[in-house]
Amino acid sequence: MLKTATQQLCLHGGRCLSSLSPAQRIIGHEKNLWVEYSALAIRHQAVNLGQGFPDFPPPDFLKDAWSEAVNVPSAHWYTRGQGYPRLVNALSDLYSPEFGRTINPMSEIMTSVGAYESLYAALTAFTDPGDEVILIEPHFDSYSVVVEVCGGKPVYVPLKPEGDPRNANNWVLDKAEFEGAFSSKTKLLMVNTPHNPIGKLFSAEEMEFIARTCEKHNVLIISDEVYERCVFPGHEHHRIATAPGAWERTITVGSAGKSFSMTGYKLGWAIGPEELISKLQTVHQTAVYSAPTILQEVIARCVEREIELKGHEDAYHTQLPQIMRDGCNQIMAACKDAGLDVVEPFGGYFILVDTSPLGLEFDTSQTEYDIQCVHWLTEHKKLAGIPLSLFFGKNKHISEKYIRLCFAKSEGTLKTGGDIIRDIKQ
Repeated sequence: MLKTATQQLCLHGGRCLSSLSPAQRIIGHEKNLWVEYSALAIRHQAVNLGQGFPDFPPPDFLKDAWSEAVNVPSAHWYTRGQGYPRLVNALSDLYSPEFGRTINPMSEIMTSVGAYESLYAALTAFTDPGDEVILIEPHFDSYSVVVEVCGGKPVYVPLKPEGDPRNANNWVLDKAEFEGAFSSKTKLLMVNTPHNPIGKLFSAEEMEFIARTCEKHNVLIISDEVYERCVFPGHEHHRIATAPGAWERTITVGSAGKSFSMTGYKLGWAIGPEELISKLQTVHQTAVYSAPTILQEVIARCVEREIELKGHEDAYHTQLPQIMRDGCNQIMAACKDAGLDVVEPFGGYFILVDTSPLGLEFDTSQTEYDIQCVHWLTEHKKLAGIPLSLFFGKNKHISEKYIRLCFAKSEGTLKTGGDIIRDIKQ
């Protein structure tokens, strides 16, 4: 059994082997919130609006792509480590117009085992012990874990409501506070848009401000844009890599799972200048070497289809924003009927719900209110969500009584979850 950080690795029978003690850098990171809260939902047979995975079937064209891919001999072989040629070429064709530059498929794109691995590779490739990494919070939980495992120091800067907090785009950076977070030790900055969990879309002006500040301090940028195809109709996604002077210092991360609603496939990619992507490849090739070839063949076909149908009503990337918007509207309507305020998002999978009107009281001397609230809702109301405070490293007071719910769900799940929300005060 594994003891504490200062103790040895003790085997069954009581023998302890000091040489098998775990690396100190992983101590304290054993728990994973997704494992914990998924298990909580299963244990109480709750409707899972916590974890961000679509539970509806994938589009037919994706299933057709599988049928075709299995007949491609090379799809069953090892492939090029930095990315399957057909896929990186398709990604170059897709993204070059969106970035306003020709992206070299062979040197400026790397495919990975999920966007998760691209984020991990980027942070690992550039974070030395003692380096500071600025994290805009709330933030996806893995950011801070990887920084700390690398020996870096997370520096947290919060998004704060300015004006009506019920509008996700009103959650903004305090410019003075943001600029004050930079020091001579700052190496990297993480930015995420569309934002998880708030649903904010950073404006072009906000992106340019962040890019200018990073250029001033000679800081690299990792831009997590996995929800780029889930921007609601009438709104616009702004890429920080397209801000003046930002391309050469920016790694942009994307996701096939989020782009085609099949998160279990775990296929992602990183885009950026060769000088940066080559360093990610060093991490990638010593960890997994390559993402599964047949998955890359399948997604290449899907990306090619999107390029051919771009702007057409049959394009999945035309349909997906409305699918997400409709799901969000259903959860918003249920919350309104229950007298609960929400932070209206403009992209992504998630919506923040203020649970204050529920009138629940918990002893918060040891555990945050929202954590206890989610456990209570899961056990007693059979509704699973995620506490917002778990997305904060420092400024947990901002989370107050918010919980995160996912609306990227099937009609059946949305109806069942919506019915629970409407009756939640009973």
